[in-house]
Amino acid sequence: MPRFSHYEAALGSQLFEKVKNCRVLMVGAGGIGCELLKNLVMSGFNQIELVDLDTIDLSNLNRQFLFQKQHIKKSKAQVARESALKFNPNANIVAHHANIKDPQFSIEWFKSFDIVMNALDNLDARRHVNTMCLVANIPLIESGSEGYLGQVTIIKKGETECYECQPKPTRKTYPVCTIRSTPSSPIHCIVWAKSYLFNQLFGIPEEEDEELDKELNDENADEIANLKAETLALKRIREAMGSQDYPKIVFQKIFNDDINRLLIMEDMWKTRKQPVPLVYEELEKLKDTESQMDQTTNSNTLRDQRLWSLTENFSIFLESIKRLSTQLLAEKMTNPDASLTFDKDDIDAMDFITATSNLRARIFGIEEKTKFQVKAMAGNIIPAIATTNAIVAGMIVMQAFKVLNGDLNECKTVYCSPDRRPKSILSELLNKPNPDCSVCQSVHVTLNVNVKKATLRDFLKEVIQGHDEDEEDVCEVSVEEGGRIIYDVEYDDNLDVTFEKLNITDGKMVKVTPESEDDEKYPTVFAISHRETFESPNTWFHIDGDITSRSRTQVNSNAHKRKLDDSEIDPQEESSRKRPAVIENEVIVQDDDLIMTEDGPQRLIVID
Repeated sequence: MPRFSHYEAALGSQLFEKVKNCRVLMVGAGGIGCELLKNLVMSGFNQIELVDLDTIDLSNLNRQFLFQKQHIKKSKAQVARESALKFNPNANIVAHHANIKDPQFSIEWFKSFDIVMNALDNLDARRHVNTMCLVANIPLIESGSEGYLGQVTIIKKGETECYECQPKPTRKTYPVCTIRSTPSSPIHCIVWAKSYLFNQLFGIPEEEDEELDKELNDENADEIANLKAETLALKRIREAMGSQDYPKIVFQKIFNDDINRLLIMEDMWKTRKQPVPLVYEELEKLKDTESQMDQTTNSNTLRDQRLWSLTENFSIFLESIKRLSTQLLAEKMTNPDASLTFDKDDIDAMDFITATSNLRARIFGIEEKTKFQVKAMAGNIIPAIATTNAIVAGMIVMQAFKVLNGDLNECKTVYCSPDRRPKSILSELLNKPNPDCSVCQSVHVTLNVNVKKATLRDFLKEVIQGHDEDEEDVCEVSVEEGGRIIYDVEYDDNLDVTFEKLNITDGKMVKVTPESEDDEKYPTVFAISHRETFESPNTWFHIDGDITSRSRTQVNSNAHKRKLDDSEIDPQEESSRKRPAVIENEVIVQDDDLIMTEDGPQRLIVID
């Protein structure tokens, strides 16, 4: 019996033929990606291209089952391909160890696929693939998981909402002064240790004076001045790195001198518990006695999963500073501008963050955390569950069957949830495009252009204004690429610069927005495709598509509506779930936009 005869019997010969011949682009080879690739090759999909930039880490092995210990530090895409071929040696899998945003993955390349499947773990890449699929008019299956939560939906140009149609959650922020002067929770201490102190001592110090000035008022002028003085003092102390007394100097500065300066500001502590400075000499005396007791009382407890004692935090703080200093000084021997960056899997960095945050927590009377807990909070770790990834990957393939069969109306947004409803698998009808979405409501066309010769002025005259005469009319549009302004009515410095010199090259996206209050005029997004020659010698441009189209997608919430079955959710009843919400577990420090966790379980920004 042929290997896939059972699939052909279940799907029908016509659909199964489409599955065999379908060209699939799969983006991401992490938790969901490993499960998905296995599902694809075992379901009869034979033409698969896989893109992933990451390499395999030890922490991946508990859920990304295509990888093993011997694969650590190797390309996820390449190893996933090799492992998947063991399930189906006849599959044609092309692996790319690359960034999906690289120019090689152009619009024409996207157009060569029949369907795209996302298994990504970051917002920026999701947005890019969403835009590319809209321009190429290729159906996209988006997915995500977070713990026991999972989600799969379909994005099809002009028929369903895109990734950008729903607003993203509002992130919870904390002022710099809270982190630096008046912490009240463990996360404040961890943020301080990771984003402030680690960077000041070993990384690239952040320029935070501007943010501090924003918080300046009559009541906190002394506090702001004090914080600026602390930062300058740390920069001077860094010059002593490598000396025998360096750990002691740092300890004395951050856990004693700085705390005593805070205590001078008596008004700050009228309604708060005063911090208690730590004394180096006292802890040095206690270290030997308490460490001996810890060896007998905690010998059977995993070090990373138990709370460290005060003197244990003290000892680990001193030792981790020595090790990190040695590492940085060694790198500076070959690169004077070298710096260290935080890595949750770096033992020395995590020892430093854990000990430092716990010592600070002790000073302010805040709950201390184990190294395991600190790593989860500082490293943006949301516990990943292999079973959830497997369910999500299965739902992706089921939705793909419907898309390939032309049954888009039968596709749904599907959720995996352990306790929100009686059923674990929930679904809702696909939403229509949001008429106010600036992404999917834009006009998407491909612009063939000689980037070496065409200038921005040529583009505005020939493509936007529709003529090439020497007129001085002001073109009332704004031109953007990758978030940077290239041109607007008050900024014309780049008019005579070529596309190539503006770094607008093959695969880039240029958005042109009319400077008009006419709500019916949407932006036009040009996908750049370099071409050396054209039929007419008098032009450097050729447009694939109609840039005059400005029609608004009409949305009727009752259109195509049918009776819901018991496992489905009415989108109108669930609308409140899609509104922006404050994410309680996410922390951003305003001075450096540090995000402590990824974008929470909201509309396809949950992650693996």
